[in-house]
Amino acid sequence: MTRCLLSGSSGFVGSHVLRHLLRNTDWTFALPVTFRHKGIPERITAAFNGRRDWAERCDVVICDLTSPIDSVTAARFGRVKMILNVASESHVERSITAPGPFIRNNTDLMTNVLEYALRANPDVVLHMSTDEVYGPAYGAHSHTEWETIAPSNPYSASKAAQEAIAFSYWRTYGVPVIITNTINLIGPMQSVEKFVPMTIRKILAGETVSIHASPEGTSGSRCWIDVQDFAAAWRFLLDNHTPQKFPDDRLPSRFHIVGPEATNLEVAQTIAEILDLPLNYTMDSFHAERPGHDLRYSLDGSKLEKAGWKTERPLKETLTGIVDWYRSTPGWTE
Repeated sequence: MTRCLLSGSSGFVGSHVLRHLLRNTDWTFALPVTFRHKGIPERITAAFNGRRDWAERCDVVICDLTSPIDSVTAARFGRVKMILNVASESHVERSITAPGPFIRNNTDLMTNVLEYALRANPDVVLHMSTDEVYGPAYGAHSHTEWETIAPSNPYSASKAAQEAIAFSYWRTYGVPVIITNTINLIGPMQSVEKFVPMTIRKILAGETVSIHASPEGTSGSRCWIDVQDFAAAWRFLLDNHTPQKFPDDRLPSRFHIVGPEATNLEVAQTIAEILDLPLNYTMDSFHAERPGHDLRYSLDGSKLEKAGWKTERPLKETLTGIVDWYRSTPGWTE
């Protein structure tokens, strides 16, 4: 039976990846957790969906991946065939406020996961990265895989560093790396510091929503993807793609996972429409308010689409499900 090590399972994205794989495979999982980095035990419990048989397929192991993985902990992981690396600090504002600890966390974590991979010898190390490593997308441009890396802030720099470390282990040691880049992931159980749950909370409370914009008042823009679709894309890659190998290939495997593009204002307006409440908002200069942020991010998802996967879920459908979940689940927008 296939066994996976999944990092970040108590986080927003990792818990949804876990639930999707429990639902759609018979795999078993080692789940290293610390609950120090916005991790919440209830996310793992929610992933089990009340199924005892799902819970029995998972071993939660207290393990801080910013420290080397010792032999005792590695034995608790078991013989893993796949390493799925979701865990990372991921909030731009916090990276700007305290860049040193933020960067060290993400680079130490990546190094220790790859050092463990050298011992575990898995079939694949699937690593989650971000669109922000490329920096802003100007005009109508969408970044393609392996364009120039040009991060704008400490968060995106730390993710670019993770990619570079993974690249080096791929080339030097033959670690079977696949990198995926994606943009704004949205869904239930996301931290209220993120745009969609923050906007839901503010509209429900009658507060003003800050929309980041250019100095001329043009709203920032992102691609938005349901976190469940992201999980489905990862499963597609695990089922259908063999990692590229050096020296046969010059670069490791890399794919963009992309949803529909919409401006921040359009997203806020759609949420207000779903809630049937007014939207009070201000257009605030993104660089004056958030130095190190970019107005627009966009990725080209055609490579993964040609491989056989794309999302066809309309953004309003995704947002409707998210709004309904937050309205019916107390505590998450507080």
